Amino acid sequence: MLLDYIINLSIFSLMVSTPLVIRSFINLKPLKQVDFWVGLYGGIVSVILVALSIHQNGYSYDIRYAPVILIFAYLGPVPGFITGIFALTTRLLSSGQWPPAIIGWIIIMTVFSLIHFYTKRLTPVKKCIILYGSYILIYVITVPIIFNVFRDKPFFHLQYFLFVMLGVIIGVLLIESYVKLYRLNNRLSDTYKMVEASESKYRLIAENTSDLIMVMDNEQSISYFSPSHELVLGFKSCELEKSELSRFIHPDDVTMFRHTIIRMFEHKESQSMEFRLKHKEERWIELESRCMPVRGEKEEIENIVIISRDISERKKSEEALLQSEKLSIVGELAAGVAHEIRNPLTTIKGFVQLYKADNSSIEYSDLLLSELERIDSITSGLLTLGKPQAIQLNRTNVRVLIEDTLDLLSPQALLNNIQFNLKVEESAFIITGENNQLKQVFLNLLKNAIEAMPNGGDIHVNLRKGLVDECIISIQDQGCGIPEELLPRLGEPFYSLKEKGTGLGIMICHKIIKQHHGSITYKSKVKEGTIVEIKLPLAS
Repeated sequence: MLLDYIINLSIFSLMVSTPLVIRSFINLKPLKQVDFWVGLYGGIVSVILVALSIHQNGYSYDIRYAPVILIFAYLGPVPGFITGIFALTTRLLSSGQWPPAIIGWIIIMTVFSLIHFYTKRLTPVKKCIILYGSYILIYVITVPIIFNVFRDKPFFHLQYFLFVMLGVIIGVLLIESYVKLYRLNNRLSDTYKMVEASESKYRLIAENTSDLIMVMDNEQSISYFSPSHELVLGFKSCELEKSELSRFIHPDDVTMFRHTIIRMFEHKESQSMEFRLKHKEERWIELESRCMPVRGEKEEIENIVIISRDISERKKSEEALLQSEKLSIVGELAAGVAHEIRNPLTTIKGFVQLYKADNSSIEYSDLLLSELERIDSITSGLLTLGKPQAIQLNRTNVRVLIEDTLDLLSPQALLNNIQFNLKVEESAFIITGENNQLKQVFLNLLKNAIEAMPNGGDIHVNLRKGLVDECIISIQDQGCGIPEELLPRLGEPFYSLKEKGTGLGIMICHKIIKQHHGSITYKSKVKEGTIVEIKLPLAS
């Protein structure tokens, strides 16, 4: 009998777990009329259990009511009745003793239905306990007492109770384990979907933002570069990941960058900084960065997220705005100062000239007059900046303007042993501008080139067409050159590299070129000379 019990329980366990396992591996759609199909499957299980029933003294014992109890507890009376009908029919066909089987079945189905009605809010496990207890009570009243079956063998009935109880316990354990695993799997699936959706959103942001996003670990090595680095710096992310970040930071900013990162790891606070990164074309990109620490489980900083933005254009705009403000201030200053200085200056100059005529032997008169002339030239420059200029724009050939300017300066160039070399790609470069102002620009620049070459040499003037509808005028000398770090300051008011210069000449040039919607740039190396490049839009 023990072997029969083991076989019955094993097959029952297999029959209960088989649909659960199949459902776990195959993502089937929810069944329609699930109560009917589960009841039908439970009936099949009951048929198999009846076929494996234990026969003793003309009576058959099996655990066909174990699936009935489980289905009543988990799904209710409808599938429970279907399973029960299969179980009863198979029992009647397989053996005799019909009255106890039929009466017991009717009582059990009725009691189970009433229990289900009053225990709807309970969990299936608690329902199984109540249904099993009621089944034992019905069995004790009907089988040994009413039908007088093995009344003198209580041990047999006890082992049968244990037999059915084990079947119910095994079924509950299998179903509950599956339900919990199924719920856990659903939660994990939902969590994975949320993580994937969140990762997709962050990836969408990281891969399509113009900001540069870097992730630095606690060993100060970069573990992630956003794809925007390729757009801003020209390097691919894989190229950056293989190298140390300090290789791409401007040498003047490396120390500041490292100190800021160390300070973040020590104080665990966000920091802001500005530094320069190298572009693939060997130029520097100005970046404004916000560094945010990411804490781990032990409140230690595990990563630092560095979000940087290219502020190169903003810096240029700020410099242009600052330059414009300086020009405005100088203009306002010039308007008041020039008139106040010129009147007493004229008087002083006149009396010095009279004094010189009467006292020609005094050696300081010429020095005083030269310094007064210098003050007068400064005042004229201030007036040029301060007073509004009436511009009459006309169609002008830049080539003619440059040739006239060179003819005007040729005597001064010969005196300084300097040769002008003019190279023109086309016969005419027509622009819209004011002749006298543009000629003043060329005069100032060419005079500066002459003064930068005290030992003589060649000045190359090149006139060519640019990539777009613009003409490019370049003036290259062979003078002493300008240090690279001083080039950005050219054009500032009263900033000059000449001993007696005022800086107003270059400043006036910048103002005139800007009024003509052009640009002026400088390239220079010490002891190798300077190249000044002017771009002006061609007339349509």
